[in-house]
Amino acid sequence: MKTNRLLAGLLGLVVTLFIAGCVTQRIDWNGRVGAYTYDQAVKDFGPPDKQARLTDGQIVAEWITRYSNGSTTIVSPGFYGYPGGGGIIQTTPDYYESKLRLIFTTNYVLTAWSKH
Repeated sequence: MKTNRLLAGLLGLVVTLFIAGCVTQRIDWNGRVGAYTYDQAVKDFGPPDKQARLTDGQIVAEWITRYSNGSTTIVSPGFYGYPGGGGIIQTTPDYYESKLRLIFTTNYVLTAWSKH
């Protein structure tokens, strides 16, 4: 009886820690405007996937993150005939993208951001 309570409590603790570990911290980008630099962004996220310098000297940098949801498999009966049959199997990766675009001034300080 005591062992069952101990195991139930331990299981509850493990589930709680697992759920707490899955929660991610959201970044307050509005709070970083005017203080966050391009160098800090590269340290935090690595080199940007896309980058462009505008004619006024601003830098637009974009980081792309892909999240995989597994894949989709489609099986079709194909064709049948003598001496046997054939089929078509198509596997398509299933993912979605998240794009973070940061715009920096000529002094490499964050001036605007957007997330898609």
